[in-house]
Order: sequence, then C-alpha cells, then structure tokens
Amino acid sequence: MDITEVARRSRLPASTLRFYQEKGLIGSIGRHGLHRVFDSKVLERLALIALGRSASFSLDEIAHMFTPDGRPRIDRRMLAAKAEELDRTIRKLTEMRDGLRHAAACRVAEPYGMPTFRRILQAAASGVMEARRRKSRVDSNKILGVG
Repeated sequence: MDITEVARRSRLPASTLRFYQEKGLIGSIGRHGLHRVFDSKVLERLALIALGRSASFSLDEIAHMFTPDGRPRIDRRMLAAKAEELDRTIRKLTEMRDGLRHAAACRVAEPYGMPTFRRILQAAASGVMEARRRKSRVDSNKILGVG
C-alpha cells in the first residue's frame, strides 16, 4: 500500500506516518514514484501504536516495545509501571470529579471552607493536571510535526 492508502485506512495524516517512520515505529518497504510503500502489516502496527498512545505511553516507550525487526517485545515491568501510573491518575481524576459534583450540588454560600472543595484546590495547585496537559500538547505537536 502506498502512504496515501495507509493514511486513508488508518485515519492518520501522511505527516504522522512519516514522523512515525523517522522515529523508527514503522518502516516502508520501498517507493512507488514519490510515494512511500508499506506492507499491509503496517496497519496492525499502527493499531498497536494507537493502543499504546491511548494508554499514555510516549512514542519512545512504544518504540521500545518492538524488536529491531518489528516484532512485539513485551516489557512486563514497563506495562506494570504504566498500569500503576494510570491507577494514580484514575484516583486523582475520580476525586476531582467527585469533588466537582459535590461542589456543584452543595448549597453552602462559601465553598472554600468545604473539605471536598479544598481537596480540589490542592490537586489543582499541585500542578499535576496542568503538567499532564502540557506533556500531551508537546507529544501531539511532535506527532503533527509542529513542535
């Protein structure tokens, strides 16, 4: 398949495919004129990359999950560490969601003194959520080739 077909079938822009190739995540098998040509297995590899991205793995971490010849390499420690990281994120987000719902339903005129609202403020002040947003923006810019 040429890069146009891979882009269409994967729903990824050609620029992302070229970026992934530069990072060593995928490889073309040649060219057809000016277009890169990929083996049909590239779609499965792109699906694995998408799965890794949805689990918040960086592209470098995802690249580590493949052997040089393209076969999957299972790093169980890295998977377990990511699962723990996701658990921490889920706990924080759940607490923030519950706190926001509580604050929205609370009829107290001054919510700043409420323990639930104080926890929300503390989580926001810790910068955890903003740091994640910045990292996500940086990673997205790298994928799109704008940063």
